[in-house]
Amino acid sequence: MIRTRKTFAAALLFGSLIAASQVALAHGDVTPQPVDTAGLKPLGKQVLKENPYRGDPKAISIGEHGYTQNCARCHGIGGVSGGISPDLRKGDPGKEGDEWYIYRALNGSVKDGRVLMPKFEGILSQDALWAIRSWVDTLPPPDEN
Repeated sequence: MIRTRKTFAAALLFGSLIAASQVALAHGDVTPQPVDTAGLKPLGKQVLKENPYRGDPKAISIGEHGYTQNCARCHGIGGVSGGISPDLRKGDPGKEGDEWYIYRALNGSVKDGRVLMPKFEGILSQDALWAIRSWVDTLPPPDEN
């Protein structure tokens, strides 16, 4: 009887560890990577509703690196989504889409208790997030063939 309980407890623990690892790895390594924003005008703490770096070559370069490190695993390499997450090239370009972008980037997305996109508030600076948006804005829209 004692041996059966120990075997059951060990099997339960093993199964729980396997299940937990699958949940943790579902999106791959989603640990946010730091984005070096040196050379950009610091934006401060107040969240802006419009991208102040639009068209800035330095911000675009920093944003491409930040996107590759933090967004591409879900939204696609080079901004080309494989269908897992929204294709960011289809979002409203320019200032029309800025408010939605910064809201979603800061707050993430949760549906039915599942994290679809992590929150980046307090993890990536506003400077880094707007630099990423600056790069995304340079991408051509997808072909709609």
